[in-house]
Amino acid sequence: MAHAANLGFPRIGAKRELKKATEYYWKNEISRAELERVGLELRRRHWGHQRQAGLGIIPSNDFSFYDQVLDMTATLGAVPERFGPVEGDVDLDTYFDMARGTPEAPAMEMTKWFDTNYHYIVPEFTKGQRFRLASSKALDEFKEARKMGLTTRPVLLGPVSWLSLGKGKAPSLDPLDLLEEVLPVYAELLGKLKDAGAEWVQIDEPVLVLDLSDRQKDAFKTAMQTLSAAGPKLMLATYFGGLGDNLSLATSLPVDGLHIDLVRAPEQLDDVLARIADRHLSLGLVDGRNVWRADLDSCLDLAERAVKAIGTDRVEIAPSCSLLHVPVDLDQEKTLDDELRSWLAFARQKLDEVAVLATALNEGREAVADTFDASVKANKARKASPRIHNPAVAERLSKVGPSDLTRQSPYAERRVKQAKIFELPTFPTTTIGSFPQTRDVRKARAANRRGDMDDQSYEAFLKAQTKDCIAYQEEAGLDVLVHGEFERNDMVEYFGEQLDGFAFTKQGWVQSYGSRCVKPPIIFGDVSRPGPMTVDWLRYAQSLTDKPVKGMLTGPVTILNWSFVRNDQPRSETCRQIALAIRDEVQDLEAAGIGMIQIDEAALREGLPLRRADWEAYLDWAVGAFRLAASGVRDETQIHTHMCYSEFNDIMKAIAAMDADVISIETSRSDMELLDAFAAYEYPNEIGPGVWDIHSPRVPDADAMEDLLRKASRVVPAERLWVNPDCGLKTRGWPEVKSSIAHLVAAAQAMRSAVPAE
Repeated sequence: MAHAANLGFPRIGAKRELKKATEYYWKNEISRAELERVGLELRRRHWGHQRQAGLGIIPSNDFSFYDQVLDMTATLGAVPERFGPVEGDVDLDTYFDMARGTPEAPAMEMTKWFDTNYHYIVPEFTKGQRFRLASSKALDEFKEARKMGLTTRPVLLGPVSWLSLGKGKAPSLDPLDLLEEVLPVYAELLGKLKDAGAEWVQIDEPVLVLDLSDRQKDAFKTAMQTLSAAGPKLMLATYFGGLGDNLSLATSLPVDGLHIDLVRAPEQLDDVLARIADRHLSLGLVDGRNVWRADLDSCLDLAERAVKAIGTDRVEIAPSCSLLHVPVDLDQEKTLDDELRSWLAFARQKLDEVAVLATALNEGREAVADTFDASVKANKARKASPRIHNPAVAERLSKVGPSDLTRQSPYAERRVKQAKIFELPTFPTTTIGSFPQTRDVRKARAANRRGDMDDQSYEAFLKAQTKDCIAYQEEAGLDVLVHGEFERNDMVEYFGEQLDGFAFTKQGWVQSYGSRCVKPPIIFGDVSRPGPMTVDWLRYAQSLTDKPVKGMLTGPVTILNWSFVRNDQPRSETCRQIALAIRDEVQDLEAAGIGMIQIDEAALREGLPLRRADWEAYLDWAVGAFRLAASGVRDETQIHTHMCYSEFNDIMKAIAAMDADVISIETSRSDMELLDAFAAYEYPNEIGPGVWDIHSPRVPDADAMEDLLRKASRVVPAERLWVNPDCGLKTRGWPEVKSSIAHLVAAAQAMRSAVPAE
């Protein structure tokens, strides 16, 4: 029989139970035992969902209190020295310290997980580093499932991917130098899992879909030779793309099974079948990264090709990747209209799709004919729906020309004009946009949505918050202010709610990092802007001060990459539609007297294809979309952008091509290391390197911020440096914000004394 399998399930809980419990624990409002009890309840519930759906292969160790890469780091005992000596197992507090930092020890670096909006904590490596088995988490969770009568397939992030995703702290250290030290610990863990009764273990090696060096290829051969002899059978899992030129390598490794992503790369199936030999093949047929209902007929066609080639017993049906990236349960959505709802599938519904496909393989399509007929009907209805296409949007896009993508004058000329208008000091200070969304702000928003607070009262409340925020920023001595964004729930959702072509869920949460959850909009149709979205709030904020107030917008590429995007047209086309909507808003802000406008492109690099051969095409349309959004203003209007945790070295040409007057970036966790790329490229425009990591509760003092600014001024001329936090302050509390802003302003003033204005 073909088996229905899963690679991973969302761990946050259908109602974000894990987020809430974790944050209560961080605030010392619940005990560690209570937090661990919530984790246990979620694991049991999720295993039950998968058993109920009819899956024969259910994962364990896919649960995490923060992220799966950090879990592997803790398991291998790879705790950086600054978090103190660790004897025995790495406990939960040390684990959270690594992710969030302490007053004495900065957090480990965080970056994006491949081309998703999920973040992971980057492993740190030093020369001569030693590893040991320092966590029994994988073993404990396997045993938990056994108590429920389930023999799960434990999931481990593989050694080559774990090392490849980390960073050597010495320039001469290649993380792969440590492979021989790491492998015995993996082998020890596999042996313990086998002794506990594990028959299979899933080894996730997603770097197999990247461009690999010869050393990485050799590392795979060494690693899998060692691990295959260590314990249970191994299912080597690849996802997020096709194997491409790594296909021969992957199919030659001494493992017992291979998982491939047939959503992102269906074309690889025949080549894999020709080389799979006598191993099991897991077919990633159901999209684990988007919310659209599967085309079951097309999925079954691929599955039947596999069965014909290698037989039913060696085939598994699975999602393309872990379901971590989609919401938990569509049945929670009571307000979606029936038509749109019929087009969607969340994690639990995707489990059903996997099970139905396996049943169709084993018993014939007629055994589940009603489900297949419903799939065909829903997909046909979606294609034919008049809600999808807006001819006016297509007509407007057809008229976009090169002049719409270009500012009136080069940056050097714009800079002179802007300097005369704004008269800012050297090292001007600002923030990235949002200020704390306190409990009172959240309560008022919820009350307004329930109807318990009328719109007039809610607007008065928000105006009071905005007024207080402007007054605070003036008092703190910031040079460029923001309005605080108290009216906004999320930097993407807020705009999507005001654009045509978007739909929204009530409980469609997915994990971004740690306890941070987001509720991505669903882009189902052509995008347009019915009317201004932010103008009234920015006009009001600017009326409260003589200092410049930045208009705050989310850029088209970020809105695209942080949404569930329609899959019936190229992503580039949808992005250009969003860009036109943002362009309209930019021009309306300028007309309202807003002289600085920040268009955040936090996710520009995140959308970069995993293979370099595909980069140029993506960057061409992504940068073009930003320029389309930003270029319709006068030279005197200063365009800012902001980019989140990213490696910039390999896309500096594209960043420069965006031609933003000012770019702010997150650099504090990397100790300004990310600025090296801007210096090496001789980036010509202004830069705001973050001097305060807002993802950590740690409040750095003024000396620490000044030290970072001194490092920045060694690689970027002082006259082009801004001073700002790493990111928005929405998730922080007012006491730490006020302390940190005071330190930030003091650091800027100290730098001005040391480096006179030009």
